[in-house]
Amino acid sequence: MSNSSPMPYSTDMLSMLPLIHQGKVRDSFYLDDDHMLIVASDRLSAFDVVLPNPVPGKGALLTQISNFWFEQTKHIIDNHLTGLSVSDVIADPSLAELLEQRSVVVKRLEPIPVEAIVRGYLIGSGWTDYQETGAVCGIPLPPGLQQADKLPEVIFTPSTKATAGDHDINVDFETIVNAIGADLANQIRDASIRIYEFAADYALQRGIIIADTKFEFGLDAAGKLYLMDEVLTPDSSRFWPLDSWQPGSSPPSYDKQFVRDYLETLDWNKQAPGPLLPADIIEASVKKYEEACRILTENT
Repeated sequence: MSNSSPMPYSTDMLSMLPLIHQGKVRDSFYLDDDHMLIVASDRLSAFDVVLPNPVPGKGALLTQISNFWFEQTKHIIDNHLTGLSVSDVIADPSLAELLEQRSVVVKRLEPIPVEAIVRGYLIGSGWTDYQETGAVCGIPLPPGLQQADKLPEVIFTPSTKATAGDHDINVDFETIVNAIGADLANQIRDASIRIYEFAADYALQRGIIIADTKFEFGLDAAGKLYLMDEVLTPDSSRFWPLDSWQPGSSPPSYDKQFVRDYLETLDWNKQAPGPLLPADIIEASVKKYEEACRILTENT
């Protein structure tokens, strides 16, 4: 990744394509009945609120990291990538070039309304849950664990997938089974844990702890399960430098926890609209995303 950020992106650049969905970060556009274009914006969300000012170049970095992991994990589960380039579907060469670094052409799938969350360490809402109940999403854990401790084993702690502006709700596995059926729930849990364990081992060899992450899945018309959306990015995961990890406190991170920590110092009720981020927080965020991308993807 070069140091120069890609040109800013806005949804209206693609007004010639029907907008299927605008998420907190990604926009999905209709290409045909089998394909869509996903564009990763530079929008930043925290506490399920999209913040007013973007992080320049973030969408391109997220796309590069996701594409890297999609390639690395395709032996575990197929993903939504098609192999088509942006220039294959966008006729305007200058627009295709502008969008290339931040966009992917993907299969159109039926999204499964589950955030497939995998945890290897005790942090965030899992730590809060554990302090209150001694368990995480109904999974009992040994007493005496500290914040940021490595868990005795990797756990699958799904949540319901919220619409923009709402908060995801942690649920137990049985709730997911009741919602989508045991077979599909088991497929998602097993694939999520396998992907996490593979990626966590890879990252640890490069000095990064992947504390937790979330995956999204979809089905094709034949009912086949695919990994989709994004995978193992600083937006969907907690990345900690191994050399700074110390159980008993929240470690420094390569991910947007840095921004969350700043927002926690403000008098803000975590409802939209979010506060403007200062320039130094934006700049530090860009550097953290760039460093994570470099460490994970360089020389592979």
